[in-house]
Amino acid sequence: MKNLLRYTLAATLLLAVTAEASGAGDRRPRKRKKRDETEAVTPDTVYIIKYVERKDSVQEQPARAKFGDRGFVEYTPEVRDSLLSKWYEHHVVKSYDDFFDRFVAEDSTKTLDSDTTPDSVYARRLQALVSPIHLPYDPIVRGYIARYTNPRYGTISRILGLAHYYFPLVEEELIKEGLPVELRALPVIESALNPTAVSRMGAAGLWQFMPATGRLYGLEVNTLIDERYDPVLATRAACRYLKDMYALFGDWLLSIAAYNCGPGNVNKAIARSGGKTFWEIYDYLPRETRGYVPAFIGASYAYAYHRLHDIEPAEAPLPLATDTIHVTKLMHLGQVASTLDLPIEVLRQLNPQYRIDIIPAVNKTYTLVLPQEYACRYIADEAEILRKDSLYLKEYIDPVKVAKKRAMTSEFVTHTVRSGETLGHIARKYRVSQQTIMRDNNIRNANRLRAGQKLKIRRR
Repeated sequence: MKNLLRYTLAATLLLAVTAEASGAGDRRPRKRKKRDETEAVTPDTVYIIKYVERKDSVQEQPARAKFGDRGFVEYTPEVRDSLLSKWYEHHVVKSYDDFFDRFVAEDSTKTLDSDTTPDSVYARRLQALVSPIHLPYDPIVRGYIARYTNPRYGTISRILGLAHYYFPLVEEELIKEGLPVELRALPVIESALNPTAVSRMGAAGLWQFMPATGRLYGLEVNTLIDERYDPVLATRAACRYLKDMYALFGDWLLSIAAYNCGPGNVNKAIARSGGKTFWEIYDYLPRETRGYVPAFIGASYAYAYHRLHDIEPAEAPLPLATDTIHVTKLMHLGQVASTLDLPIEVLRQLNPQYRIDIIPAVNKTYTLVLPQEYACRYIADEAEILRKDSLYLKEYIDPVKVAKKRAMTSEFVTHTVRSGETLGHIARKYRVSQQTIMRDNNIRNANRLRAGQKLKIRRR
């Protein structure tokens, strides 16, 4: 009996200890859970959790790298062209601002009315333009300075706008040939920086070459192409011509006069006058040439000191950032324009040497100037451009047919002036100069066109 009670008591104690241990095990998770819940609502823990999630999301969507972070070549062709275009435009404009800010000093004697400016001021300003080309001052020069700086005409403002595009390429060729950069003013006198200008005598282009002289200095002139209109090639030819003139006369003003009237006329003026300088032979030169050198000095003055006359450049009508493509196959500008969705008028402005919009790249390579943002697109789409040749060139594949077609056309085409149309717009449309239209139609005032008026326009 005693043994039975002993075993019963031991079993009861064992059950009690087991129950207590089991109860303790059940309570501990509840106590830890309560502590975890308490920790979950503490501000520090909430902050840590949110911080980790934000860091993970940033890693999943990295920010776009900046230009210098991943390299120029990793951008798409369109982005690269756009960056180059913006960079070039910025630096072209900035270079001109820097030139006038740093190298042309502001003159404290400036007056509002240029007519009251003393001659000594003009003479001192010209003298400050240190150059191998002597830039003297006299009443004749003053007259040309007044002509170029008169705000009523707006001539120099428009020329300064064009200069943003043309002067860099002109200066580059002058420097290559070791010529004074001040000669950049010559195309201002010759063509007012209009690469499609044509004179009454048939001189054409930025530098106004006659066909024979152009061919003599390596310019191609034929049915499809007239390189007198090519700004770069014509500038190179002009540099060679000017070097020849300076080799003959050893004086830049005489060389400039010879550029205008020919070395023969300068030689005759020297023989008749016995003089050795431009001013000594002035009265023996052709009338046009007498004003040519003073006009050159006046244009040089106006370019350097336009700010002293409250003149600002007009907006450049051409894209300042361009690139050059070498074309090796016969091509029509329409092929490029339609494929790249680029106005053909822009291509004509940048490539005025192609007379009927055809690049005759059959036996030699020719250049095609494009706005910078279209250069890589041209390379990417070149195969598609070339596939359009049969569509655009079906009338012009045979150059003989082109010659016959041009021979059958008259020298002029008739244009009817529409309401609101300006002479400048008409000139750009037909790729001729305003002066040519005014001369052919006896127009004295370019601002007095009337709707319905018939104009004779020279064919190019």
